[in-house]
Amino acid sequence: MNVLVTGGAGFLGSVLVDRLLAEGHTVDVLDDLSTGRLANLADARADRSARLKIHQVDVRGREVVDLIERRTPEVIFHLALPTSSDATDLSALATTVHVLEGARRAGTRKVVLRLDADVYGEPDPGALPLKESHPAEPVTGHGVAGLAAVEYLRLYRERHGVDFTVLVPGVLYGPRQVEGPIASAARALLDAERPDAPAESVDLLYVDDVVDAFVRAADRAGGLLLNVGWGRDTPMADVLATMADAAGHPELAPAKVDVTFRLSLDGGRARIHLGWEPWTSIEEGIAQTLRWAASQRT
Repeated sequence: MNVLVTGGAGFLGSVLVDRLLAEGHTVDVLDDLSTGRLANLADARADRSARLKIHQVDVRGREVVDLIERRTPEVIFHLALPTSSDATDLSALATTVHVLEGARRAGTRKVVLRLDADVYGEPDPGALPLKESHPAEPVTGHGVAGLAAVEYLRLYRERHGVDFTVLVPGVLYGPRQVEGPIASAARALLDAERPDAPAESVDLLYVDDVVDAFVRAADRAGGLLLNVGWGRDTPMADVLATMADAAGHPELAPAKVDVTFRLSLDGGRARIHLGWEPWTSIEEGIAQTLRWAASQRT
């Protein structure tokens, strides 16, 4: 199958690309490399079977429409939504519109969109874990643009027959991640420094588990928005304490902090429609993350 991944040189995107290539698919990667890195695709690029093609292009530009039309992907995994919280920034929406128009022209069967959980805004802890029926009340321009992108997906499905699935994962972590509290904590602990713990308790997902949900969505759950999560949240202070112990520095466990933000997503609908559920424990995922971070020092 010919597939295309926007943001394919990023953290989540590159792991998805590796999985798709391992399953025998031909993959086009679209990435402007502003946050993605070619190093993330080193293993994929080492494969000389010519099943990977990388296009350094800004997905917000109109030229993406023609590029997708030329490459004729059967499925597009759309991960390259900008993360700006500027309410006047429409780039997240423009990106999706260009991808959809390219998909229409190319005869693409399906678009699988990654949507951030900020579409739910700042939910009351009493509503957790959030179901897909929870009101979408974004408090950022990025979240509003994400909701508008979903409406465009529905429009193209009804008018042009381009199917879609939207996945809303919890908080991702794992090898190749260079930003965020877990990636920062891994670097700090390798330097024998105490990491800072955010005042958050969130639904943490190992990247391989989330990639599995995306791969399954290529052929399932048409027209649906699905949450991808454990359905429980874990305080980041506890997670970083686990990291400190795994790194051999239990004395560097961060101090407990009062949690001011909680997030967990009910993954029941994903279990029904995708046959998916997470399997990587925090302990196992942290060990893999620390091993990767240490390998980057050599």
